[in-house]
Amino acid sequence: MSRILVVEDDPAILRGLADNLKFESYEVLTAGDGEAAYRLLRETKPDLLILDLMLPRMSGYELCRKARSEGITTPILMLTARGEEADRVLGLDLGADDYVTKPFSVRELLARVRAILRRGAGPSKTAPDDLRFDDVVVDFRRYEARKGETALEMTRKEFGVLRLLAARAGEVVSREELLNEVWGYENYPSTRTVDNHIAALRSKIEEDPAQPRRLLTVHGVGYKLVL
Repeated sequence: MSRILVVEDDPAILRGLADNLKFESYEVLTAGDGEAAYRLLRETKPDLLILDLMLPRMSGYELCRKARSEGITTPILMLTARGEEADRVLGLDLGADDYVTKPFSVRELLARVRAILRRGAGPSKTAPDDLRFDDVVVDFRRYEARKGETALEMTRKEFGVLRLLAARAGEVVSREELLNEVWGYENYPSTRTVDNHIAALRSKIEEDPAQPRRLLTVHGVGYKLVL
């Protein structure tokens, strides 16, 4: 589970960001000023920092500059005022990785979060060309699947979800990882999309979808494929 530190001095915006990120299964830390954010950044080593630029005690600019000068490489997503190009340029020059302008779309912000985390995740394990268990046979190259003698009708996204889980068989794959790898940055889906695809896959490959033995839920984290 990715850990995200959100720094914003407007309590309503901070609460809204935290709630939306938690709903997407991220671990969320919050701070309302730059000094508190700096302490949390050093102590907790988050996977991503979402940083408002105009903060009390220490500005977002100063926090960004200080972090980078100390060798802290945590990705930084800036929150900037609409139309303030100079703010964005300065923030990027100081070491920020991306920005979102206020007022922002939550879907766009979540998509940018996924994209940044995906870039920092490193290469994925090699995905298999086929998968076999019980009486199920899946050919990922041809997008064909069978259960016994019955051909299974599966969408490309269902093949993508199953292939990623197969590449990480036995490991827990978070919802955000599935979104990153299967849907990507441009489509802005939510974790509910993943849940729906898992339910569809269970109805096709499990003997008893209500009590799955292969596609297991790890509550609060994601899913794993047990072979």
